[in-house]
Amino acid sequence: MTISNTLLGLLEAGPRHGYDLKHAYDERFGHDRPLHYGQVYSTLSRLLRNGLVEESGVEPGGGPERKRYAITEAGVTNLETWLTSPEDPAPYLQNTLYTKVVLALLSDRSATEILDHQRSAHLRAMRELTKRKTAGDLADQLICDHALFHLEADLRWLELTAARLDDLRTQVVT
Repeated sequence: MTISNTLLGLLEAGPRHGYDLKHAYDERFGHDRPLHYGQVYSTLSRLLRNGLVEESGVEPGGGPERKRYAITEAGVTNLETWLTSPEDPAPYLQNTLYTKVVLALLSDRSATEILDHQRSAHLRAMRELTKRKTAGDLADQLICDHALFHLEADLRWLELTAARLDDLRTQVVT
């Protein structure tokens, strides 16, 4: 998810201040990683420079004046293009865990131990996500489901790899 496109999406409902955008972002998307104010304002500055937003007024505040930003037609077009473009599926053809398993085999270390430690870490993360999902609202449940499905796929890979370690050792070590 790109911050700039997300801010454009939030601005599509109407003009907002950077402060309001940060809070709307954090409320809907920043559960685990809220935005810093500097990120919001530097992103708005880039969007302004690129003609995707415009200033739609300035209001006095308790401190500096508060600029309101509105999405432009170019911003709407950009947002529409982003929303309707599918995300590239991310095939993890060469990941760190696979590299650790192969290096363990090459150095005569226990690849089974590496897989067991990883399995434990995945199960621990899944328990935490399940607890969070149970206590969360629908948005949190959907986010947790997404993460849980990825972790389940990783667990299937861990099991399959553990079952094939002898064959992998034969291919790697010879």
